[in-house]
Amino acid sequence: MEPRAEKGEEGEGGRITAQLLKASTGEFALESILLLKLRGRGIADLGCLGECANLEWLDLSGNAISQLGPLAALKALAVLNLSSNRVCSLEPLGSCESLQSLNLAGNLVSSLQQLQCLTGLRRLESLRLRDALGRLSNPVCAAGAYRSALGDMFPGLKAIDGERVSGRGSELYQLCRDLDSSLGRCAAAAELPRAPTPWVEDGFWELRPARRSSIIEEAYRQFGDVLRECRELGQRADDTIAQAERALSLRADPSSYVF
Repeated sequence: MEPRAEKGEEGEGGRITAQLLKASTGEFALESILLLKLRGRGIADLGCLGECANLEWLDLSGNAISQLGPLAALKALAVLNLSSNRVCSLEPLGSCESLQSLNLAGNLVSSLQQLQCLTGLRRLESLRLRDALGRLSNPVCAAGAYRSALGDMFPGLKAIDGERVSGRGSELYQLCRDLDSSLGRCAAAAELPRAPTPWVEDGFWELRPARRSSIIEEAYRQFGDVLRECRELGQRADDTIAQAERALSLRADPSSYVF
């Protein structure tokens, strides 16, 4: 549940005022408001909302709104959530030329004819009239074929009621639904899967010692001979150096003579 606004921030008698908009967003000018969330405020009158000329994202869900007149001035509005209100007339939304996503779940839309005014919205991609999780719907949803009719009315839609109908992911979504239904039907009659058996012999993945060719063996032998010769030469050099040091130590020190 959304926290209620402090005293002085609520609209006068459920009406949106400039004071409410500024207090909710921290903006001094209504034209500077780009995102606005007024969920569950008891709003019935949109008041001066139309003065937010650059508004792009708007959440008015969970209120008591029935008239949408001020929204017609919001030319930049792209995302609109009007779920759980009392809307039945959608005419003003036909002027929201930038609208891409519209949530109308939980309102009073009773016929597809009421949606005809939205067919001119070329950018509209997502339309929701029903929310199964939130148990929100519209009277028009009682007709089982309303979704297919929406697809005919709005060929540019990519999602209806939150489900992909076209574009990337729609085929996969439908495939998953078909698989789920098929598995559900045969789950009771399906046999328990057998224990998995390996498809390779035991020890297949174990490392085996590499085989050395005769050439490699000969190279190892010659390398060993060279190492031995190097050790012998080193030992001879050490002996020669030791003999030289002893010879030098026996030589008399010239500084010991007295003249």
